[in-house]
Amino acid sequence: MSDPRIVLSPIAGTVVEVAVNVGDEVDADVLLLAIESMKMEHPVRAGSSARIAGVEVATGDTVAAGQVLVRLEPPVGRAGDAARSSAGPVPATGQDRARQDLRRLEARRQLTGDAARPDAVRARHDQGARTARENIEAMVDPGSFSEYGALTIAAQRRRRSVEDLEATTPADGLVAGTATINADRFGRERAQCVVLAYDYTVLAGTQGQINHRKKDRMFALAEEHGLPVVLFAEGGGGRPGDTDALGASWLDAEAFQRFARLSGRVPTVAIVDGYCFAGNAALAGCADLIIATERSNLGMAGPAMIEGGGLGSFPPTEIGPIEVQRANGVVDVVVADDVEAVEVARRYLALVQGSTPGGEHADQQALRTLIPEDRRQIYDVRAVLDVLVDADSMLELRRDFAPGMVTGLARLDGRAVGILANDPQHLGGAIDADGADAAARLLQLCDVHGLPVVVLCDTPGFMVGPDAEAQGSVRHVSRMFVVGANVRVPRVAVITRKAYGLGAQAMLGGHLHVPVATLAWPTAELGPMGLEGAVKLGYRRELASIDDPDERDAREQQMIAAAYQDAQALNAASFGEIDDVIDPADTRGRVTAALDAATSSGAAERPAPSHHRFLDPW
Repeated sequence: MSDPRIVLSPIAGTVVEVAVNVGDEVDADVLLLAIESMKMEHPVRAGSSARIAGVEVATGDTVAAGQVLVRLEPPVGRAGDAARSSAGPVPATGQDRARQDLRRLEARRQLTGDAARPDAVRARHDQGARTARENIEAMVDPGSFSEYGALTIAAQRRRRSVEDLEATTPADGLVAGTATINADRFGRERAQCVVLAYDYTVLAGTQGQINHRKKDRMFALAEEHGLPVVLFAEGGGGRPGDTDALGASWLDAEAFQRFARLSGRVPTVAIVDGYCFAGNAALAGCADLIIATERSNLGMAGPAMIEGGGLGSFPPTEIGPIEVQRANGVVDVVVADDVEAVEVARRYLALVQGSTPGGEHADQQALRTLIPEDRRQIYDVRAVLDVLVDADSMLELRRDFAPGMVTGLARLDGRAVGILANDPQHLGGAIDADGADAAARLLQLCDVHGLPVVVLCDTPGFMVGPDAEAQGSVRHVSRMFVVGANVRVPRVAVITRKAYGLGAQAMLGGHLHVPVATLAWPTAELGPMGLEGAVKLGYRRELASIDDPDERDAREQQMIAAAYQDAQALNAASFGEIDDVIDPADTRGRVTAALDAATSSGAAERPAPSHHRFLDPW
């Protein structure tokens, strides 16, 4: 049995500290001495309240395991106070030194926050923008952000002091980590994501050697664990001022390939507010969705690179301004500011994160009157969608790029769906090259993220004529057939008015029976081509044989009227070409029922693709 009156050495080693003197009264947890063994210090404590009767070793002594170190006797007065008074200031122990390390760590961490750079933050706010950290805080669920690489600095040690770099290049200009978004709606597991934000207050948000390494780390985590990625992409591209790494070209930077590999694997969102050039823009262009503010400029090169290439001198505001990038289809959603950008990004992620309880919706009776009976009168298809889908759930994409093709995401009875609809207010609903591109990409987006598609078809066909062919229509419109034929998610089609020719077939995925249900409203009409053209082409000889012009015109109008009778949805339904003609007020219920059937647990599994499917950036 051990003797409580003596303290033995637990190990062999060297005494590096003696913290008590004879006569001290100590508590159980008071340090008596420290022994170093294998470069590690081992504290020896009293174990119980006692008075120091003897100290058998001194600093520097070598001791064996089991050797007597200190002798104890019962305490006489209050333990602790006497010890501290007789021994004077206790030397710093290993635990005390750890607390000093923590203080150093805290001081270092303080340099990474916005509070350490008030002037930079003030300048950012004066521009009407938030800082990178403020944007991340607004994007993610409260308290969920876990940062990676906060202590990194720019790779410029050869030209600047470490102290300077710590103070002025926190996180090497890229704040990154994991977090949850919308966990209150979908649970923590489904809400996990990766968030990165270039910090424009640090070296203009440029891409440095260290923050490239950080991106590689985060993108690898996203791919391995299936985490969506949100990237605040503002910044000036590559940073030529880094000096610390070996190499010449920087062409071995992996971030672009790693981010591009995420396409189709996980949802990705890029947010642009301000200048986004070169490498920053290349990353943004790989994302599923680009959300940009009204003050944004987005381009594959900034002013310096353009001027260096001998292409002229331009201010950054003239390079890829938002009015250009919204019209050409580069930007999917234009917003007022970074506050709205974050709201839209959270909405997009929610739509691909899963279903929610059935949402509120408008009175479906309104659908009966939104499309005029007169087939020559236009109408607002967005008003139709606003009634059909859950209230305030529609997120329209690329609105300014393809005005004749409405594409977006919405909810229908809580289920997230893709929306594809012709707008008869533009070219009568004819599908031009841009419209076909927008439709094909929407189908791909829904396919890679498992969202069924609801189609509202009202098109006279593809846009034709010399001007259309000059846009490369043959290739552009054929994308709808290729993509539509290979989409794995279910589609439901509703023909609201016109369904003519190849354009209608493309809207439906190739033909009338590709959708799980092809429904029509009473206003619908179907045919192999526009009926006026069909009559002129099909009955050219018969009409030409009528000499009297008035009689010829009258006969032609009779033929057109008969063709319209044949084209009516009720007639098409009688041949089984469409599945049903429905009351517009029943559309929501019928579409929901079809999707329920197509996505039920008993539905046959679709064969897995032979290769990974990615989302075409265009």
